[in-house]
Amino acid sequence: MGAIGASTDNALAESFNAALKREVLQDAKTFTNQLQCRRDVFRWCTRYNTTRRHSWCKYLAPAVFEERCPVMLRSAS
Repeated sequence: MGAIGASTDNALAESFNAALKREVLQDAKTFTNQLQCRRDVFRWCTRYNTTRRHSWCKYLAPAVFEERCPVMLRSAS
C-alpha cells in the first residue's frame, strides 16, 4: 500500500465510516444522547453485517451469501 497515513491505507475504514454516517445520521449533526447513539449504531452494525446487501457478494445479504456459498477451509497442516 502507500506510505503511513496515506488515504489508501485506511480506505476500507473510511468507506465503512462514511456509510455509517450517511445511513445513521441522515443529515443530522449530532445524536440526542449517548444511549440513542449506541442503540442506533448497534442496530446499523447488526443490519450491515447480516441483512444489508453488498456489492462484493453480488448484492446478496451476507447471511444469504454464506448460506448459498459455503466455504470449506483447508487444513493448515
